[in-house]
Formats: sequence, structure tokens, C-alpha cells
Amino acid sequence: MKVLNYYIVKEILKGSFVALLCLLTLFNLFTFSDELGDLGKGHYGLKEIFYYVTLTSPTVLYELIPASALLGSLFILGNMANNRELIAMQAAGVSVFGIVKAALLAGAVLVIIAFLVGEFIAPLGERMGQKIKLTSQNQNAIMHSRYGLWIREGNQFINVRRIQEDGKLAVINMYEIDEQRHLRRLVSAKQATFLGKQQWRLEEIRQSEVSTQQMRSSKQKQRIWKSSIDPQLFKMVTVNPNNLSLYDLAMYVGFLQENHQKSQTFELAFWGRIVNPLVTFVMLLVSVPFVIGIKRGVSVGSRILIGVVIGMGFNIIDKITSHIGLIYELNAPWVAILPSLVILVATLFAIRRTY
Repeated sequence: MKVLNYYIVKEILKGSFVALLCLLTLFNLFTFSDELGDLGKGHYGLKEIFYYVTLTSPTVLYELIPASALLGSLFILGNMANNRELIAMQAAGVSVFGIVKAALLAGAVLVIIAFLVGEFIAPLGERMGQKIKLTSQNQNAIMHSRYGLWIREGNQFINVRRIQEDGKLAVINMYEIDEQRHLRRLVSAKQATFLGKQQWRLEEIRQSEVSTQQMRSSKQKQRIWKSSIDPQLFKMVTVNPNNLSLYDLAMYVGFLQENHQKSQTFELAFWGRIVNPLVTFVMLLVSVPFVIGIKRGVSVGSRILIGVVIGMGFNIIDKITSHIGLIYELNAPWVAILPSLVILVATLFAIRRTY
């Protein structure tokens, strides 16, 4: 029995890795094609696009593992059924539960790989990829520190302490120097809103003019600030769930809740990471009734089509559930686990009918 279990696990893993490689290649080609639209923007060339696609690949790989498990198991178990291998295994004493157990063992290997990629490789690669893209497309010198984002534009040094959820900037300080690198003007604003066409509206402004003779200060309610800084540049310091590990997500959710800020998006991302192993196991379980419960003559193409329909259907339902959860601020753990739980119950019922 151990030999048969090892054989099933090995074949499912081979099929899953092949499916993962094909899907990753396909998604990367789509990403590469999309990025070509920004080719030549600033210093964003083919080399930078290649770096960006390569560095963001681990994130895509992490997200594709459940779908790859489904496609790989459907393909492998389907071939085994067509070649009467499953019938021979059952005649040798392997039950349907034994086949399910072997599939879950293969899933455990995939879950371990997904955990390692999702926690240690994907967040770092995502941050580096986004940084390369944004710094290549923008000519301004950029530095991210504990005191916020620092940007240089000509003879101005701009410090942004906070970026709000709606894209507005809060607590902005602009330091303007002269040709001798002496401070000439300091402008502080409570908030900045992008109006389009390289224009920002500054609100609650304090300005200080500095010279060797005197220092003058003034206040304004609001005024227009013309700047070539692209709002997309500030995405680099906006916290993105894809850039955070499970531990970082937990810490950030705690930080937002302590400061009475909205944390629903990051809570859903956190619980989505927790539920991801269950999704992989569910996708592997889904393949069992479709292989054992469907007659032997079904072609490989038909099985792959079944896998694609199930995978896409599950992904659509999961996205819809997440958006409903965000809109109505529903309980994050239940929103994350509900689609997988529904599919799991339906799959277990289908497997039970095959006995």
C-alpha cells in the first residue's frame, strides 16, 4: 500500500508542478505584455520589465498553487482512470479513501512550498519589483525612511509623512534650497490632494522665507502646487497586503485597530493566507469525485476544461464574497473561509456517493 500511495503522491506532484509551470509562464507573458505599454516611460526599459516580472513571479506562483493542484490531480488521476490503474489499485485493496489520503499527502507538500514562498520570498520580491518599476518610471530621487517618504524635485526636497486611504497626502514639508545649498524657503501643509495635470491642492499652509537679513512667515488656507510628481509614485510606501508576510499582516492589523483605523482589507488578506492551505486541499479533493465518478472514457482535454471551469468559478465566487465582506464589513474569518467551506462540503458529499 505504501508503494501505491507513494506512486500516487509522486504523480500528482509531477502533474501539479507541470500545471504550475504552464500557468506561471502564461500569467508572466500577460504581465510582460501589459508592462510593454509603459516601455520608455522614464528609464523603464526591457531590462527593468524583465526584473519586474521576475521579482513578482513568486507572488503569482503562490496564488496559482491551488489551481495547479486541481489541474495536476485531474490530469494525473484521470490518466490513471483511463489506463485502468485506479481499478487495479482498488482490486489490490486501495479504497477511495486511500486515494483521497494520497492526494492529501501531495497537497501537504504543495502547502509547505506555498507557505515558504508566501512568507519568505513573495513579499520581498514584490517590494523589490514595485520599487524597480516606480523608481525607473519617475525621474525624482526617492528615499523611504522612518520619517516618511523623501523626494527630490529640482532644488526642492519634499517630505510626506502619511498617505491616506483615499490617496491624499498628509503632513507635507517642502524645503527649497538655493544654488549655494542654503535653505531659502520652507513650506508646510496639512494635506495635499491631486487635481490632475501635475497640480496638487495644498491646504492649511505655513510658509517661511529665509535670508541672511531676515525671516518672514505667512499662512494660507489653500493654494495650487505645480509638481511633476506622479501620484503613482506614492504606491511604493502605501502598505500592500501582497508585500507583507503573515506575521507582518497580523502586526499591521493590530496597529490599525489600536489607532482606530479601518483594517478590514488587511484582515481579509490575513485570513486569506490562513485559509490558503485549506483551498489547496479542497482543490485536490474536488478532483477525486470527478475522476472516480465520471466514466473512464473522458478525454484529457475534457478533464482540463472541468478543472479550469471549477478553478475560475471558485476564484470568482471568492472575489465576490471578499468584496461583499468589505462593503458590509462582515466578519473577516467567515468571509475568507466560507467559499472553501461550501466547496468542501459539496466535495465530501460527492466523494461519499462514490463509495
